Amino acid sequence: MSLVEIDLYKELKKHFGFGQFKGLQEEVIKSIISNKNTFVIMPTGGGKSLCYQLPALMKEGTAIVVSPLIALMKNQVDALRGISSQDGIAHVLNSSLTKAETRQVKEDITNGITKLLYVAPESLTKEENVAFLRTVQISFMAVDEAHCISEWGHDFRPEYRNLKNIIGKIGDNIPIIGLTATATPKVQEDILKNLGMTDANTFKASFNRPNLYYEVRPKTKDVDADIIRFIKQNQGKSGIVYCLSRKRVEELAQVLQVNGINAVPYHAGLDPKKRAKHQDMFLMEDCDVVVATIAFGMGIDKPDVRFVIHHDIPKSIESYYQETGRAGRDGGEGHCLAFYAYKDIEKLEKFMSGKPVAEQEIGHALLQEVVAYAETSISRRKFILHYFGEEFPENGEGADMDDNVRNPKKKVEAQDQVVELLQTIKNTKQTYKSRNVVNVLVGTENALIKSHKTHLQPFFGSGKSHDDKYWMALIRQVLVAGLLRKDIETYGVIKLTDAGLAFLENPESFMMTEDHDFAQAADSSIITASKGNGAVADQKLMGMLKDLRKKVAKRLGVPPFVVFQDPSLEDMALKYPISLEEMKNIHGVGDGKAKKYGKDFIEFIKKYVDENDIVRPDDLVVKSTGMNSGLKLYIIQSVDRKLPLDDIAAAKGLAMPDFIKEMEQIVYSGTKLNISYWIDEVLDEDQQEEIHEYFLESENDKISAALEEFDGDYDDEELRLYRIKFISEVAN
Repeated sequence: MSLVEIDLYKELKKHFGFGQFKGLQEEVIKSIISNKNTFVIMPTGGGKSLCYQLPALMKEGTAIVVSPLIALMKNQVDALRGISSQDGIAHVLNSSLTKAETRQVKEDITNGITKLLYVAPESLTKEENVAFLRTVQISFMAVDEAHCISEWGHDFRPEYRNLKNIIGKIGDNIPIIGLTATATPKVQEDILKNLGMTDANTFKASFNRPNLYYEVRPKTKDVDADIIRFIKQNQGKSGIVYCLSRKRVEELAQVLQVNGINAVPYHAGLDPKKRAKHQDMFLMEDCDVVVATIAFGMGIDKPDVRFVIHHDIPKSIESYYQETGRAGRDGGEGHCLAFYAYKDIEKLEKFMSGKPVAEQEIGHALLQEVVAYAETSISRRKFILHYFGEEFPENGEGADMDDNVRNPKKKVEAQDQVVELLQTIKNTKQTYKSRNVVNVLVGTENALIKSHKTHLQPFFGSGKSHDDKYWMALIRQVLVAGLLRKDIETYGVIKLTDAGLAFLENPESFMMTEDHDFAQAADSSIITASKGNGAVADQKLMGMLKDLRKKVAKRLGVPPFVVFQDPSLEDMALKYPISLEEMKNIHGVGDGKAKKYGKDFIEFIKKYVDENDIVRPDDLVVKSTGMNSGLKLYIIQSVDRKLPLDDIAAAKGLAMPDFIKEMEQIVYSGTKLNISYWIDEVLDEDQQEEIHEYFLESENDKISAALEEFDGDYDDEELRLYRIKFISEVAN
């Protein structure tokens, strides 16, 4: 053992009390001590901070650590002061300091007491700070969260782009250490180029977290109930639920609280005191669950988070990896559950529409990777690691910790289609991204394809026998198999690898796994996910409830939909309500409706439950927060006062279709709304009678069917408004 190694272990024990280094730490520290530019890619929880803290404590001078996260800086400074007899060993330099505090920091640096100085990039741009740092000895410069430099990273910060110039102003030949917990090959290249350290010693730890279980479920209209059910199955465990918007965070936190879950909200819009309080409650286990935007978790070092749920799918695989990485940092179990619906992706794309074109392109490319991850049916772990440029060995550690591996989908032979795909890419001179490769295969023309005159080639449309979804799925699997690669420079253009060229020369069997079809899953009847397998509402009971509805409707002389709509029956076949209270918690059933029609159904379900020995899932009765009750009350009171409907809508900032939707919910829940005064303005007596007759005799209350029946005599709004009057009078 060389002297350096003996010293290193001695120093590690002396400063941190550890006897062993973790993973790549020892090699990284040796590189930094030798004054080499060093680049460290190490997943969350891998021990990145020790890589620069130990060399800083050992070397002459002060190490500058650039970090975007004030909370994280504070945590690290506190921790370092805890291992030293001198408080001045570590300092933060930022705009929150008073003049006296700033003076103290500079004094400690000048006197050689301070070994680590944490700064935000903004503080480094200040002339007075640069001028001061030029006068002292700097041991090295560590750039933490280095992915913030890259526009391709998930957390780009423009002020990071200028760091190289600032370091140059502070001094020549200062060694630079870049550190990140997540970086695709594209982002890595960007960081090295931008920091001017393409000669750096690069250390990359494995991104595999074998203790994390990855699962994606379809996001149905009952996603809140699915989340409540999952959390109740994991009672008493710590978890984080991520949502994209602050509003959704607040709503979901309230729904969880009402349903007996100890949850708190966390987002950037909360008052800082409240935010800090909620964070501490989570760390101190005064609450089990935090519902948060991505503002939460940066630098949260809670080792025993047992689940991370994504209510909304994130904007990139990197964000997803970072956020799921907060589960199981102690090596114990960590369940990563994401709810996915393609319409969420469309929403995210809409948000991007106002941004510069280059930014939009990057955003779309990153989003398509997320779609690929959600819809793929190959191993999710393999997919994530491939994205970060790492090959996952067959039966590697944690291979079965994945919903796709545990519930494998059907495989089909696709050798001929792979040849066709690779040949098409070769024929089009490797110029297209995956979307346009698929367009060429299925024969869809667009401006780009026409500009290359590809639509005139004999192979255009040669893959028409399969649809675009099939080809997209195949491209994803061929990429992961290593026959294709995405070019870094032209981000997303697909190129053949040597293995791909060899496959073309000598094709062999390629078993393709069928993709998930989430559109179908989301449209099917309510899906409840128990133990990872989707189970559907009790179909036998559903059929019996439809028969009962027909009988009740006949007795009362009204159409069946007036009694209860199908979604309400589906919910009953899922939750088995056997009391009036429980009936009120069924989808689309309010007080009035429960009292008016509930009795027959409650008695029937009670008998069915007893006869079939059904164990009722009490936790499925999801209580609502009544958050919309203020709006509903306002609408009911305004209608009672016979105010014009468009005025009521405008007063609440609602467009007419949304306002009508609110009124529909009110009447379908069993409350009367007398809007005759408005209908009389819109439709004459004969017209009203005609529509009334139609609904009275109709099998269902679908507006699409009514529009077809009347063939343009009435528009959508007129029919919806009359339906409200009809339900209100006939049903309630």
